[in-house]
Amino acid sequence: MRSQKFFGVFFIATVLAVLVFLDGFYTVGEQEQAVITMFGSIVRTDTAGLYFKIPFVQQVNIVDMTTHGTGIGYRTDKSGRNVARDDESVMITSDFNFVNIDFYLEYKVSDPVAYLYNADTPENILRNMLLACIRGTVADYPVDEVITTGKSQIQTSVREKLTEMLTQSNIGLQCVNLTVQDAEPPTEKIIQAFKEVETARQARETMINSAKKYQSEQIPLAEAKADQIIQKAEAFKSARIAEANGQTARFNNMFEEYKSYPLITKQRLYFEALEEVLPNAKVIITDGTSEKLLPLDKF
Repeated sequence: MRSQKFFGVFFIATVLAVLVFLDGFYTVGEQEQAVITMFGSIVRTDTAGLYFKIPFVQQVNIVDMTTHGTGIGYRTDKSGRNVARDDESVMITSDFNFVNIDFYLEYKVSDPVAYLYNADTPENILRNMLLACIRGTVADYPVDEVITTGKSQIQTSVREKLTEMLTQSNIGLQCVNLTVQDAEPPTEKIIQAFKEVETARQARETMINSAKKYQSEQIPLAEAKADQIIQKAEAFKSARIAEANGQTARFNNMFEEYKSYPLITKQRLYFEALEEVLPNAKVIITDGTSEKLLPLDKF
C-alpha cells in the first residue's frame, strides 16, 4: 500500500514538474522579441535566447521583428498574379486628371510593446496612413510628372510623411522602404467616369458664372430702386413736415385773431366753410308731395 501511494505521489509530482518545465521555459528566435506580462502588466521584453517565466502566471507574446512587404494598389493572389485594386491605385492629380499608381511598402515592428497594446490592428492603420499620404502627395503633381519625371520626388515625399505619421501615432511600426511600382493612365472605365465628372464640374462653373452675372446685373438695379424709394420717401416726409408746420402757423395766427376779435373770427370761419361746401352741394326744391324732384342746377 505504501509503495502504491508513493508511486502515485511520485507520478503526480513528475507530471507537475513536466508541466512546469514545459510552461516555464520558452525560446525567442533570432528575428523575434518576447513581451512578458503578468496580471495584465508588462514585466519585461526578451530578445533571442532561452528564458524562464513563472508557470501559469506570466504570459509570453512573441512578436515577429522581420521585415514584411505589402502592395498598395494591387494584391497578389494565391497563384502569384498581381490583381489591381482601383479603390487604392486611382489617384487624382493637381490638374484634375486620374492616374493609376502602385506602391510597394516594406515595414517592420520597431516597438513590440506599442505594436501589441497601442492599436488593435496596426497593419490596417499603417495601410490607411499610407493611402492618405499617397493621395495628398499625388494631388500636388500634374499627371505628366506623376507618370514620368516625378516618381522619385513623390516616393520620397510619401515616405517622409508616412514616417512622421507613424512617429506621432506610436503604433510600433516603422517604414523600412517605399517604392513606386508603376504609374500609368487609368482604364477606359475610369477615364469615362472622369469625363463625366469633368462635364459636371464645367456645368457647375457655368451655372456659377451665370449666377454671378445675374447678381452683378440685379444688385445695381435693386440699389438704384432702393435709392429712388428712399428719395421719394424723403421728399414726401419733407412735404408733410412743411405742410404740418404751415397748418400749425396758420392755426396759431387764427387763434391770435380769435383772442382779439372772437365774433368776427367765428363769422369769417363760417363763411369760408360755406364757400368750400356750397359749390359742391346739390340743392333740390320740393313741395313735399310731388314725386318729381326738380334739381336746381338744371334751371
